[in-house]
Amino acid sequence: MSRIGRMPIQLPAGVEVKVSADNVVTVKGPKGELSREVAPVITVKVENNHVICTRANDEADVKAKHGLYRKLIANMVEGVTKGYEKTLVVNGVGYKTSKQGDKVILEVGYSHNVPLEPVPGITYECPSPTEVTVKGIDKELVGQVAANIRAIRKTEPYHAYGISYKGEVIVRKEGKKGGKGKK
Repeated sequence: MSRIGRMPIQLPAGVEVKVSADNVVTVKGPKGELSREVAPVITVKVENNHVICTRANDEADVKAKHGLYRKLIANMVEGVTKGYEKTLVVNGVGYKTSKQGDKVILEVGYSHNVPLEPVPGITYECPSPTEVTVKGIDKELVGQVAANIRAIRKTEPYHAYGISYKGEVIVRKEGKKGGKGKK
């Protein structure tokens, strides 16, 4: 991971990075602001419109943290400039989604509808009756909310009914044979 950690992070126009004395990195951009505490063995500096991460020593866990925190800061920079989104597809007979205010209502084969409560920093969209798009600036939060939605009704392997990520490959199983046995 140290090769990743050594790479500088280019700051786009309009993005500002501040590092406090207690090693908290704050990234502010056009879409919002994110902050994260960095381990004390990693030093973060802003020089010439680049963010540079350095490590205290060459121990294995410190090398891993070096690459990890560099990538986390790069994700924060990308999040405040472009944002992140994940699209989920609802597949099944009678399965559909609808948006009511800031809530999304899922009809996914239960005896009741499943409402998705709004999460701070996350917006939901329903571009079609069978899709839900989760958008936000924090990559981890977008991924976690999308995983929570997917867990409401995981895709079953026989008919592929359920909630899955857009583009996800569902490995299908063959059903039972319908013929009667011969005597």
